[in-house]
Amino acid sequence: MGIKVLFIYPNTFGMNMLPPAIALFSALLKEHGHQVDLFDSTYYQTDYGIDSDGSKAERLNILPFSLEDKGIRMRDTDWREDIKKKVQSFEPDLIAISSTEDMWLLGLSLVEEIEAYITRHKIPVIAGGVFPTFAPEIAIKHRLIDMVCVGEGENAIIDLCEHLGKGDGYNDITNLWVKQKDGSIVKNEISNPFDINKTPIIDIELFEENRLYRPMVGKWYKMMPVETIRGCPYKCAFCNSPDQMTLYNDKTDASFFRKKNINLVYRELKFFKENHGIEYNYFWADTFLSWNNKEFDEFCEMYSEIGLPFWIQTRPETITDYKIKKLAKVGLHRISFGLEHGNEKFRKKLLRREWKNESIIDALKIPGRHGVSFSVNNITGFPTETRELAMDTVELNRNIQAHNQNLFSFVPFHGTPLRKLCEEMDLVEPDTITRCLTDKPMLNQEQYPPEEIEALQKCFVLYVKMPKNRWNDIKKAESSTPEGQKIFQELKAECIDKYMLTIKNQPNNEPHNVADLEYGLEFSS
Repeated sequence: MGIKVLFIYPNTFGMNMLPPAIALFSALLKEHGHQVDLFDSTYYQTDYGIDSDGSKAERLNILPFSLEDKGIRMRDTDWREDIKKKVQSFEPDLIAISSTEDMWLLGLSLVEEIEAYITRHKIPVIAGGVFPTFAPEIAIKHRLIDMVCVGEGENAIIDLCEHLGKGDGYNDITNLWVKQKDGSIVKNEISNPFDINKTPIIDIELFEENRLYRPMVGKWYKMMPVETIRGCPYKCAFCNSPDQMTLYNDKTDASFFRKKNINLVYRELKFFKENHGIEYNYFWADTFLSWNNKEFDEFCEMYSEIGLPFWIQTRPETITDYKIKKLAKVGLHRISFGLEHGNEKFRKKLLRREWKNESIIDALKIPGRHGVSFSVNNITGFPTETRELAMDTVELNRNIQAHNQNLFSFVPFHGTPLRKLCEEMDLVEPDTITRCLTDKPMLNQEQYPPEEIEALQKCFVLYVKMPKNRWNDIKKAESSTPEGQKIFQELKAECIDKYMLTIKNQPNNEPHNVADLEYGLEFSS
């Protein structure tokens, strides 16, 4: 017997694009005869962090663009009333919240708003996603969370809905932690990873069409998130992928890292292009170029028939002239590279990234030779880092002709090796829930306090793009005083006018956005 499942997706405008996991779960559940609905908070003014009112999109564009031309606008109704109306009209048998750590507290606010309905109708609530996977003890503490999914959710959600449809208990479902009436927790084993080559076409019709529109290089596209690889073979200490790999290696007899069949990827790409008018593909693999040479050539041959521009993220050491040239021919439009830090010794010891700066600089000359724009992502505020070490990140970026550079504040997410280090150093409490772009730097270190981190983030692009003889002025612009703000605005205007790169294949050689939403803020004001 089919049941009704309501997904709740906590998100603020510009933070995350359409979540493919929920779209996949919806498709799987509908295949099994269940009904699915969604409450997505993206276009509501939730007062949750910076720019949750939707102002970010207009503020970040150099090129004039009206979001309303695409029907993209913030809702003028109250999310509190709308979520109540949603549960009353849909009458769910199960409520499922999928959340990152950054959005967890917002997600709880959404669920708490319908607490009376949940309690009155005894609706079970399950939490899944990256945060519940790595902090299940915290997630299941909340009074309204009955179950937590640890690891992948495809098999668990199908089994859970089958049990609920039959009126059976669900204490024995793999991957689930289940809260008992006495408060004790049943912790089930983790099952083998889901076979990603058995995925149906994901259900994007669950979402509003305008959730597909995203900015990229000064233009808005109808963009599709596409899965090619799940997991990552690298061991970066600030990322939760290594712990995801360890979790499955320790608990199952299968690897979490796997690659989707190219024929299946082609079927999905063709379907969305022909049936939904997709204009741009967004390959969200942690490291897109994790293929061997044969798999890479198969992808290029396949994608030549799709003919749409696309974005990837990968590491500098994975690219070659041959690969970028070939990808550019079939539509590669934009690459995001993670550099993270400019000091080789610090990067190797703390972050577990061993490539040399000279090799990084040489590799990142390749995209420009083939007309491919790219962004470089960096992080500052790591445990034990200093302002002097952070300036090595500036120096490395000055040697790279990227079209965008970003400097994010380090966030000690649960499930990362550096989170454990921060707890050992008493920089963060074990039960502290971290925030990312929705909050300020959270590590308070005497040698590199939060205000210094924010000041460097604010002026990072100025330091990278402008001549060193302007660095004294840039240092003054770091100040939050009225005079400092005045100097910053003047330098920002000069930097955009004189030093921001253009793209040869853009109309009229227009400059990039100061920041595409995918990459966060490059200039703060």
